[in-house]
Amino acid sequence: MSARQPKSVHLALSGALLITPLAASLATLPAWAQSTEAEYVFAIAAGSLETAVVEFSSVAGVTVSFAPDVARGRQSPGVQGRFTASQALQRLLEGSGVQAVQQGNGSYSLLPPSGQADALQLGATSITGTGLGSTTEGSGSYSSSGPSRSATKLDLSVRETPQSISVITRQRLDNQKLDSVSEVLDATVGITTFNQGIGTDLDQPYSRGFIISNYLVDGLPRSSSRTFNLRAGTAMFDRVEVVRGATGLMSGMGSPGAAINLIRKRPTTVPLMSISAEAGSWDHYGLGSDVSGAFNESGSIRGRLVLDQQDQNSWLDRYQSRSSLAYGISEFDLAEATLLTLGFSHQTNDHEAPMRSGVPLFYNDDYRNGIRIDLPRSYNNAPAWSYYDTEQSNLFLSLDHGFGNGWNGKLELSHARYAQDAVSYYQYGAIDPASGLGSSIAPVKWNQADKQNSLDAYLSGPFPLFGREHELVAGVALSRIDGETDDYGWLYGWNSDYDGTLGDIWEWDGHGAERPQFTRHGKTDNEETQRSAYLTARFSLSQATSLIVGSRVIDWQRRADTLASSGARSKTERKENGVLVPFAGVIHALDDTWSLYGSYTQIFNPQSASVRDINNSPLDPEAGSAYEVGVKAGLQDGRLNANLALFRVEQDNIAEYDGTISAYRALQGITTEGVELELDGELAEGWNIAGGYAYSLSEDAEGQRAMSRIPRHSVKAFSTYRLSGELDRLTVGGGLNWKSRYGYEGQGYPQQSSYMLVELMARYDISEQLTAALNLNNVLDKKYYASLTENGVYGAPRSALLGVKYSF
Repeated sequence: MSARQPKSVHLALSGALLITPLAASLATLPAWAQSTEAEYVFAIAAGSLETAVVEFSSVAGVTVSFAPDVARGRQSPGVQGRFTASQALQRLLEGSGVQAVQQGNGSYSLLPPSGQADALQLGATSITGTGLGSTTEGSGSYSSSGPSRSATKLDLSVRETPQSISVITRQRLDNQKLDSVSEVLDATVGITTFNQGIGTDLDQPYSRGFIISNYLVDGLPRSSSRTFNLRAGTAMFDRVEVVRGATGLMSGMGSPGAAINLIRKRPTTVPLMSISAEAGSWDHYGLGSDVSGAFNESGSIRGRLVLDQQDQNSWLDRYQSRSSLAYGISEFDLAEATLLTLGFSHQTNDHEAPMRSGVPLFYNDDYRNGIRIDLPRSYNNAPAWSYYDTEQSNLFLSLDHGFGNGWNGKLELSHARYAQDAVSYYQYGAIDPASGLGSSIAPVKWNQADKQNSLDAYLSGPFPLFGREHELVAGVALSRIDGETDDYGWLYGWNSDYDGTLGDIWEWDGHGAERPQFTRHGKTDNEETQRSAYLTARFSLSQATSLIVGSRVIDWQRRADTLASSGARSKTERKENGVLVPFAGVIHALDDTWSLYGSYTQIFNPQSASVRDINNSPLDPEAGSAYEVGVKAGLQDGRLNANLALFRVEQDNIAEYDGTISAYRALQGITTEGVELELDGELAEGWNIAGGYAYSLSEDAEGQRAMSRIPRHSVKAFSTYRLSGELDRLTVGGGLNWKSRYGYEGQGYPQQSSYMLVELMARYDISEQLTAALNLNNVLDKKYYASLTENGVYGAPRSALLGVKYSF
């Protein structure tokens, strides 16, 4: 972050102390002792070896490490009954040729059949019973076979979850060069992202017709408007899990759109180190490093450090951006069944001359009858002195403990800070088509500082009932957000003496309208608290049928205290107590491949503090119900996941952008129905695919289309293939992103016709350690609007990025 912005350096330095030992050494594999030989009840069906090992790890709470190719394509006979961990694992591996070697700390490493020992050099995959599930890093896959808690807090595979889940794996993040959360969402099936600015954090992702407001990091909710930024870098994450539909059990707020759970990378016992560099269009340059390993010979203390730096200009005149990311994490095995995790992250994003809210589309400010202004894609109406800088930091701690017999407890703590410093603008005025005159800018200054403290504590484990084993999760969650925002106000021609005249719009080069002197008119202190308790259970009704029921009870409060420079003070308060958010889902396995499911949940979602109507009054919380039914399949021995979902959402108090620069209106009686089809994983050896189709239509109580800003249809797909034979060092791939026509209907606003973006990639393994990759985006150089209101924001033109990575 630039010198003009207050820093939270003390927070970053405090976090750095957590992983300082990593710089000293990368130690050997662990060799510490674990003597317990507890017995567990296993009910693991025959099938994919990888899936069987995941289930084994979840039940026994034991870490299993293996290279991707060791388990790929192999079968397991399963295991039924009461056994020790070593006995059960031995039975799971029968007939596969794979060998299990127990490490000193009680974990296991899987070795390939004799003659294939080199497979371990590909990078290990760790399966743990601590609740994070398997990592996707090193798997080379576009699907995840490990358990996920993103939907219900239970350890469920994608196929066992009665909701739609997309898992964007580490391999896919790397192949598509999805460097920010915003880019990830734009590439995810069923999500439409509108970029209402470039470099101003105005990206708005929608799912199933509703804006996405639920974001979690390792399962802990983060405020999307106060302590989380969609520009967050993905270099620190193992994967991104997107649960479409309401997820009140996880986040407390049952937003009907989707929940985004960002799963951090974990330390490894095996020493890993990589450095990367990239260069691309518009002077895009990047450097990164990733170091992981054990601090001692036993492997009981492990750490990881990730650094990433990105600098680039843009196709937009004058616009430049810079981002810096540091992430560190350490794990400590305090006892044979106790794990302590400490970590930090710190990211800055600095933007020079960022575009806010797009450029005017019509002369005379008449979008209904006016003449279109055909400005070039490179046109930027931002003054040269404008900027938009953000800083986000996070300290986190978790303590996991296994009590035996499959019961585990976990405590998670998080302290997040977010700071914003910006001088921005809004362009307004009726532009004369003959002279290009008539436009002005209204400058504004923002200073914002927020912090969020979160706690989540829960117990999970199996329990017997009516002769069958079931699962239970019970916990409590606390969150408090405190923030301070300075009020400088917009400087229009009619409310100040500032002259923001631009002159001829065609000659505007960012100079002419001088930067004003801003005067603070006051400040607003905000406080938002949430206290909740939750309970979720999965009942095994039969070998093939499971029922999941649960609920969260929420107390929520938001306060605002505004003090003007004149001394006048105003206070507002909103609260909801004892709000019940129930969930029910059922899933029935037709066979080893296909399953049917259905789910129901209620919706309670307070609007963001910035979502206000034209009178500057906050909108009431969203409320309603959501229903979903579908079919899931685990094909190719679980390496290829398929999902077909039908959904219906009934909702009140939906915030819809009303076409002005900063106001929303609340829609009542909104019904959204749709369908989603998704396929991700391995079609054949070396051939990965991730993609699907989504359709949604929202109507109001009179049957008129609502949320017309969102396209009804969209198709997204990305696929890669690793060639064989003499060309087996080369991987080629490509993808498409198609959207149907969208724009406000019946209001005279411009429409964006359907369009398709095409991307290509190629990666070549120069050696076992060195790889080079080339990504081409918008290959056909399609000219389109990434957002449309009375203004428009063009999407990025064709671009290229070349990267190299060296792994030690």
